[in-house]
Amino acid sequence: MARKGVRKISKRLVALIFATTLAGGAAAQSASTSPLPSDAEIRKILVQRIDDYHQGVGIVVGVIGPQGRRVVAYGKLNQGDARPLNGETIFEIGSVTKVFTSLVLADMVERGQVKLSDPVAEYLPADAKVPERGGRAIMLLDLSTHTSGLPRLPSNLSSQESANPYADYTADKLYQFLSTYQLTRDIGSEFEYSNLGGGLLGFALARRAGMDYEAVVRSHITAPLGMKSTGITLTREMKARLAVGHNADLRAVPNWDFQVLAGCGALRSDANDLLTFLAANLGYVKSPLASAMAAMRAVRRPTGSARLGEIGLGWLIVKPSSYDVVWHNGGTGGYRSFVGFVPSARVGVVVLSNTFTATGVDDIGMHLLDPHAPLIAAPKERKEISVDPKLFDGYVGQYQLAPNFILTVTREADHLFVQATGQPKFQIYPSGERQFFLKVVDAQLTFETDSTGRAVSVTLHQNGRDVPGKRIQ
Repeated sequence: MARKGVRKISKRLVALIFATTLAGGAAAQSASTSPLPSDAEIRKILVQRIDDYHQGVGIVVGVIGPQGRRVVAYGKLNQGDARPLNGETIFEIGSVTKVFTSLVLADMVERGQVKLSDPVAEYLPADAKVPERGGRAIMLLDLSTHTSGLPRLPSNLSSQESANPYADYTADKLYQFLSTYQLTRDIGSEFEYSNLGGGLLGFALARRAGMDYEAVVRSHITAPLGMKSTGITLTREMKARLAVGHNADLRAVPNWDFQVLAGCGALRSDANDLLTFLAANLGYVKSPLASAMAAMRAVRRPTGSARLGEIGLGWLIVKPSSYDVVWHNGGTGGYRSFVGFVPSARVGVVVLSNTFTATGVDDIGMHLLDPHAPLIAAPKERKEISVDPKLFDGYVGQYQLAPNFILTVTREADHLFVQATGQPKFQIYPSGERQFFLKVVDAQLTFETDSTGRAVSVTLHQNGRDVPGKRIQ
C-alpha cells in the first residue's frame, strides 16, 4: 500500500505540465441540454482567478457551439502592458501540440503514407537503435497513445533545470538515449505520459514527410484549415501579439524553444485559430481532415485512471455521464492551455493563460463544458516567514521519493527552489526553519536534519498524505 500511495502522490506533483486530475462532479446532465455559460459568467470566473486568487496575469477563453463562437478575455499581455487581450493574442500551447502531432499521424494514415502499426525505427536513420522488448517494436500507435514504455523525459535532457529545457536537445542526443535505454515494461501494456514519446512521434513523421516538424503541421493541418496564427516561428506581427509568459510568482519568464522534440510542445497559437480547429472537429466547417479527426477518437486505450478515462490518438477522452469529453491540456514555463469539446453536443472550449500554475486552467475548461465539474477552491493562505538563508545550504541536494521520482533542491542567492523529475523548477517559501511550501500547488516540504544542519531526508505533504524521501546526493 505504501508504494501505491507514493506513486499517486508523485504523479500529482510530477503532473504540473500534464495535469492528471480532472474536476469531477456528481452525475452531470446531458451535455446537449447544458448551454455554454454567458460571457458575463465566464468573465466572473476570470476576474476571480486573476484578481482574487492571483493565479494569472491574463486569460483568454473561446467557446463554440450551435449558436456560433465567442471570445472572452481578461487581464494583461504583460505586467504594466495596457493592451487588452483578445482572440488574436498568441500563447505557447505546450502539450496541446501533441494533438496536432497525432492528427498529422492520422492524416498520413488516411493518405496511405504510414500505418499505425509501423515501427518508429522505420522512419529514423538506419543506424539509429530504438529499444524493443519481447521481440516487439515501438509502433507509431504506441507513441500517440503514450503506451510505448518510454519515460516521460530522456535522462540526457541536460538542460532540464534551465528556463528553456528543450532548446539544446538535438537528434544526436535523442539517438544516444534511445540506443542505451532499456524498457521496463512491455510495449503497449501500460499508459505513461511521455513528452519524449510525443516528440519522437513528431520527429519521425517529419522525417517521413521530408520536411521539418513545423512544415509538416502547416502542410497537413494549419494551411488546409486556414489557421494563420498557429506555428512555431513567429513573424514580427505575430510577436507583437504574443502574450509574455509568467511563472507562478507572476514574474516574466523566457519562451521555450524546441529542436528534435518539437512534436511534444512547440506550437504557439491564439484562441481564434483554436476555435477554428474545434469547428473542424465538431463538423461546423467542411474539412479534408474530417476522417482523420474521427479516427483519432475511434482508437481507445485505457489510461488506468478513472479520472483520465481513455487515450485516443493524442486526445484524452473522459465520460462524466452519458457523453464523451475530448480534451488535452498543455503547459510551458510561462503558459497553460486547455482545449476540449463534447462531440454529441457540438460544443467546445479553449482556455489560454500566460501564467504557469499547477492548477492551470483545466478546471475552467471542464466547468464550461460541464457545469457540474467544480472550479478550484480559493487557495489556502500560508504565511511566509524570514529565516537565515545560511540554513538553505543544508537542504540543497537530491531526495528520492519513488524509483523514478526525485526532488532536486537548489539555492539561488537567498531563495530556495525545488524541481521534480522532468518538471520546471519552482521556488519554495519558508513557514519555519525546516518547513517550506509551494505556491504553484498545495504542497509542503519538511526537511529532517542531522546535528550539523544537513538534511538527511525530506517529506512531501500533499493531498492529505506524507511521503518521505531520503537524500541521495
